[in-house]
Amino acid sequence: MALGERGGWDKSESRYCGVETDFNDDMPHLLSFNLSSGGFDFVVASLGDLGKHSHNLMDPNYRPSLMEKDIGGGSHVLPFAGSDLVLSPSQWSSHVVGKISSWIDLDSEDEILRTDSETTLKQEISWASHLSLQACLLPSPKGASCANYARCVNQILQSLNNMQLWLRIPLVKNDDDTTDFIPSVSTVTYAQILSWRIFSIHVYSRVRGDSWELWNSFRLLCEHHSQLSVALDVLSSLPSANSLGRWLGEPVRAAIIHTDSFLTNARGYPCLSRRHQKLITGFLNHSIQVVISGKLNHGVPSVSLDSALDHTGTNVESSQRHSLRPYLDYIAYLYQRMDPLPEQERFELSYRDFLQSPLQGHNPLFHIISDEFCTIEFSNYYLSFQPLMDNLEAQTYETFEKDSVKYIQYQRAIGNALVDRVPDEEASSLTTVLMVVGAGRGPLVRASLQAAEETGRKLKIYAVEKNPNAVVTLHSLVRLEGWEKTVTIVSCDMRCWDAPEKADILVSELLGSFGDNELSPECLDGAQRFLKQDGISIPSSYTSFIQPVTASKLHNDVIPCLCAQVSPLEAISFSSKCALALQVKSHKDVVHFETAYVVKVHSVARLAPCEPVFTFTHPNFSTKKSNQRYKKLRFEIPSDTGSAMVHGFAGYFDAMLYKDVHLGIEPSTATPNMFSCCASSSVCFVESYFDTGLQIPAWFAIFFPLRTPVCIRPGSPLEVHFWRCCGSTKVWYEWCVASPNPSPVHNSNGRSYWVGL
Repeated sequence: MALGERGGWDKSESRYCGVETDFNDDMPHLLSFNLSSGGFDFVVASLGDLGKHSHNLMDPNYRPSLMEKDIGGGSHVLPFAGSDLVLSPSQWSSHVVGKISSWIDLDSEDEILRTDSETTLKQEISWASHLSLQACLLPSPKGASCANYARCVNQILQSLNNMQLWLRIPLVKNDDDTTDFIPSVSTVTYAQILSWRIFSIHVYSRVRGDSWELWNSFRLLCEHHSQLSVALDVLSSLPSANSLGRWLGEPVRAAIIHTDSFLTNARGYPCLSRRHQKLITGFLNHSIQVVISGKLNHGVPSVSLDSALDHTGTNVESSQRHSLRPYLDYIAYLYQRMDPLPEQERFELSYRDFLQSPLQGHNPLFHIISDEFCTIEFSNYYLSFQPLMDNLEAQTYETFEKDSVKYIQYQRAIGNALVDRVPDEEASSLTTVLMVVGAGRGPLVRASLQAAEETGRKLKIYAVEKNPNAVVTLHSLVRLEGWEKTVTIVSCDMRCWDAPEKADILVSELLGSFGDNELSPECLDGAQRFLKQDGISIPSSYTSFIQPVTASKLHNDVIPCLCAQVSPLEAISFSSKCALALQVKSHKDVVHFETAYVVKVHSVARLAPCEPVFTFTHPNFSTKKSNQRYKKLRFEIPSDTGSAMVHGFAGYFDAMLYKDVHLGIEPSTATPNMFSCCASSSVCFVESYFDTGLQIPAWFAIFFPLRTPVCIRPGSPLEVHFWRCCGSTKVWYEWCVASPNPSPVHNSNGRSYWVGL
């Protein structure tokens, strides 16, 4: 573990740091030197740049077109590789990332070069797959046109095992968008491509525009394949914060930092600029591994006894120190000084970018997931509920009841309402009738009684709950706490109950991640008939919000039947292999791209501030009220962001409980210690693109996917339409993009996703 420990809870891949190696004709020595002496966790070793002795991966001089042919037309056994026996299988798979030959150019106008490149690419990836490497680094496309390169990679992906392909992309975006991205270098002849360093200088020095465009073209040609990822070359100059933020929603697996990007501090050691520090820290927070590349460019002073201790406290002899060890130590320093995650965030680590599908009106599905430790059968279990059709389980109640912030806010709101309702001079004589509709196991009943005690008001409480199992717990709680004279338990659906008297205050906690998505409007419409005309509803109003996001991982994980069908407590206990197994790919059908998913969004790029969608106010005594809604929204992407891919929309809510007491997860107004993500103002939005969100388990965001992602260009507004539709037996959402490129209306007539009445 190159970067050290962070309390033992950090299990992310970003703990491990790699090094891009130069030529060496002894693979075992190369691995031993970089891992043992250097302290790195893995090497990025060239499949085509290592020597031709038996200890090497590939022969750099090998070209398919130069091979002698047999008389029968076949070729000799290809001498492009050495033996796979020089390392053990575990060493290959755990400590080596293959680097494909840098000279290949599959879009060259030189036919021999193009043909040799395709043959070599396939041979080297086949060899890497044979070695069970976990990933291979593909060279950056040589020009703006990369169709043939992408075609060949896509062919390979169709039959590839679990190995990942990392496409090397320079982290570049110039403000001058009038020039072409990368001028074609297809006129460079085969003989002129002498080495990767010559070529990289040739191409990178001529990069214009936005390198994201190159990545986007390549992944579109490869059909968004989940095994195609990005390795970003971090250069000495960085694009704007908004431009960098886009990459958090892309499948970035590695950040390659060249030693040229480091500055020199007062003591002569390498360091990074503040912007680079923030970038690398953000990458580490998003499980992106760092790879050090290049030569020692800093005159590091002689190693004293104190400074000879590396970041793990191990004594390292100066004569044996790896030349790139100072750069590794600096990355470890950045990693170790990252703020520790709060306890709540650690609890939620298992939920990050883990789709949880709302309950539907279909039969349960079961899946067997096996690993070396366990075989587990998963059944439908979700964190977004059918509140009028289903009863919650005990562990779900327990999870939600752990949210102390929510009940503190409710207690404040109830206390303020009691004070406004009953003057001080009548506090001892006037009893307020309060009804908790959807009382569950009693947390709101407790909050109401505590509010009454704090304000010195008298209460009479009706606790209305339709779940007969929760009612059992309520009765036990009332007896245990001695509330028999104050609390009356009603085992009934609030819409059917014939109340013996009118309520002064009506309290409910029926809010979902999108505010109204768990049918709070329909429930409260049925319950407000027993609220006095001047009565108070808590909450009094709530508004849903959405924002466009780049969310490559979420979009790839929208698959049938395998979406987090597991309870929240079970999810954190499964081994990592089980968690990964849940991401197994399957046929992507329309139904699952027309379903809204509850998810703790993490590896996403928030492309614009949130906009309000639907608002509901209670009580609503209007005779013409309707819970159907329609909203057209327009999002402006900051101009310095560049182009971006919209995979869907993250949804939130903000509720006004009573007067100035609010509760919500909308980023700019989120309740403290519930959710803190990005601010609504453009300036704060720019500066917070690497902030860590903090949400309560009850209210993660909701994700509305797009069947086909939409590419947004600079200066092109995004026009989105959302509907909330109501039928006689169900409520559902429909959504679409109208501009810049129209999309189909998703979930028409609730064909894929709905909530039953």
